[in-house]
Amino acid sequence: MIFFRKKTIPIAKVFPKGFVDIHSHLLPGIDDGAKNLDNSIELILKMRSYGIHNFITTPHVLGTVYPNSSATIKAKLKEVKAELQHRNITDVSIHAAAEYMMDEQFSELLKNDDILTLKDNYILVEMSYFNAPNNLFDILFEIQLKGYKPILAHPERYIFYHNNFEIYYKLKTAGCLFQLNLLSLTEQYGKHVLKTSHKLLKENMYDFIGSDVHHHHHLALLKTIGTKKNIDKINHLLTNNKQFLI
Repeated sequence: MIFFRKKTIPIAKVFPKGFVDIHSHLLPGIDDGAKNLDNSIELILKMRSYGIHNFITTPHVLGTVYPNSSATIKAKLKEVKAELQHRNITDVSIHAAAEYMMDEQFSELLKNDDILTLKDNYILVEMSYFNAPNNLFDILFEIQLKGYKPILAHPERYIFYHNNFEIYYKLKTAGCLFQLNLLSLTEQYGKHVLKTSHKLLKENMYDFIGSDVHHHHHLALLKTIGTKKNIDKINHLLTNNKQFLI
């Protein structure tokens, strides 16, 4: 009996030159991502070995759980940049924005224009995995009224929408852009998330892509995404991310 193996592409050949990872948690001790400065550098170097050289890392801004301010985030970014320079790592570009939970705190930050953008007027937002905010569409409207463009992180992970696929079309109509997690192409978040990510890809609903890397386990999983089938589906998104090059 002959067994056919899936054609795989080495992870270092997946990402095109100029690709920018717009979703990760690489700043030290600031959320559930990198634990300390050494861990930050380890993660960055491992991702560099995968062919990712450009980062806009996005620590959580989440109520009292991760009450990160713009000043805190910028200070941690400065630490990482200084350490990269100290180690003479010159082929990595790292900037910082945030992954904003759409809650009351975010509404206040938005009101005060205290927002870290990915680039230009793009901001990365998320919502609870348990339920969407009751005023979700009001928040999206306020974001755009302020002149920002909302990018919803990992829409495939909001399980409460899986049986109401029409809501995804409604979100797009409301001006919400979608960012796919690369890890959603694995079973990291479960089979339902994997299935929904492929359905959203089929419907051409994603605009951008990100790793959402928090730790080394995520990086080990990331190596498994390089099937020809996957790459054919996400090539346009990998290219789209180049516009975030700073």
